[in-house]
Amino acid sequence: MIDTHTHLYAEEFDEDRKVAIQRALDKGITEFYLPAIDSESHEKMLQLEAEYPNQIFSMMGLHPCYVKPESWEKELEIVKNYIDQRHFPAIGEIGIDLYWDKTTLDIQVKAFEQQIDWAIEMDLPIVIHTRESFEETFEVLERKKHPKLRGIFHCFSGDLQQAKHAIDLNFILGIGGVVTFKNGKIDQFLNEIPLDKIVLETDSPYLAPVPHRGKRNESSYLDLVAGKLVNIYGKDFTEIDRVTSENAKKLFKF
Repeated sequence: MIDTHTHLYAEEFDEDRKVAIQRALDKGITEFYLPAIDSESHEKMLQLEAEYPNQIFSMMGLHPCYVKPESWEKELEIVKNYIDQRHFPAIGEIGIDLYWDKTTLDIQVKAFEQQIDWAIEMDLPIVIHTRESFEETFEVLERKKHPKLRGIFHCFSGDLQQAKHAIDLNFILGIGGVVTFKNGKIDQFLNEIPLDKIVLETDSPYLAPVPHRGKRNESSYLDLVAGKLVNIYGKDFTEIDRVTSENAKKLFKF
């Protein structure tokens, strides 16, 4: 299995990071993709990647919640400096978040568009964070349409129409713990989405799947997400693992 979105460098793992990673490896998770947040966490993220060079891969980008009026342009300079220096499998996580702060929408859009431009220029996928902002996110993607623009709608929690719109725009859906929630809703239509348009993720330490909901999430719980897809698609675990892993490898080109 491949965890396409996990914050293993987060402080929630400071007490037992190696143990948590080993639990995931023991479960058969072979690759972990770390989304960037902002410059304060880059060092921890890249250091963790260096410790597990064959399993852990860092992305690079500026998370929309950290697009601040006083610092976003400087943060983007740091991102650009990194992606000019070395290869990353994706630009992310980037996007628009209107749950925490609606007042920064204009600069969130600017930061999102700039990072999309870099991804197209470098032929890299993007990993999109969208919270209470599907309409605004789609507006940007429609505006920036390009044959090379592709990626993941991370932690997809929209409806069937939004899922189809994302796929039409050459994106796939990141499915995590939300699919196990009683009120998650995506389990009600996910079987209408082809399995080759889905990748697995945990978003750990956030959004732990049932029966761990409300506790710290970790990558070893990815099998619970895959297990839910077994029920939704009526396919065996091996097939869910094989197809979603192939989807991830094809997107990240690893």
